Amino acid sequence: MSRTLLITGASSGIGAATARAAVEKGWNVALLARSEDKLADLAGELGDAALTLPCDVNDRTALGEAIDKAVSHFGGLDAVFANAGKGTDKPGIEKGDPEDWHDMIHLNILAVLYTAHAAMPHLRKTKGHFVVTGSKAGRDHMKGSVYSATKWFIHGLSENIAEEMREWGGRATVIAPGMVNTAFFDEPKPDKLQPEDVAAAVVFALEQPRTSAVREIYLMPND
Repeated sequence: MSRTLLITGASSGIGAATARAAVEKGWNVALLARSEDKLADLAGELGDAALTLPCDVNDRTALGEAIDKAVSHFGGLDAVFANAGKGTDKPGIEKGDPEDWHDMIHLNILAVLYTAHAAMPHLRKTKGHFVVTGSKAGRDHMKGSVYSATKWFIHGLSENIAEEMREWGGRATVIAPGMVNTAFFDEPKPDKLQPEDVAAAVVFALEQPRTSAVREIYLMPND
């Protein structure tokens, strides 16, 4: 029986690479992002295993409706990869931009909470798996970094979700990469981690036997 993975931030980078890796392993994928055109292109590549669900994950109503559509279409939900997130162009506190912090905190923290809240009843039915994108920045103290602080929250949240899901046989994992060659950065980073590296870590966590719960995977570029 096919399993279903829902991915936020699925239109490019780590999300798209994870969709490809999961489909290769036999998963169905529900693809969530704001970019309808990019989702359509990815779904065209992946075929019937992919369902596109364009939405803003900061919109709780739209997010909940998208998750419900995925469950209805595929017959259930076995895993979620809460991958959507953003950084800031104005680092630091004194010289930072509070408006930018607002948008970043909503996407990096609240959208993850919204995703977990909406998906949890479905994951309970399948003893499913919640995976979230953390960061090396969520393990380090970085001068004045609000982005880093959002990822510290995510690392703590993932462990707390894991303890909650453990009560009914579910699992949660935080994926903590160092620098990844994605559009997050203005310049290409060919010598850093590639999206496919992170995707492989997500699939590794998902494919573990029921007796094993991988709580964190920490990846660094081997340059």
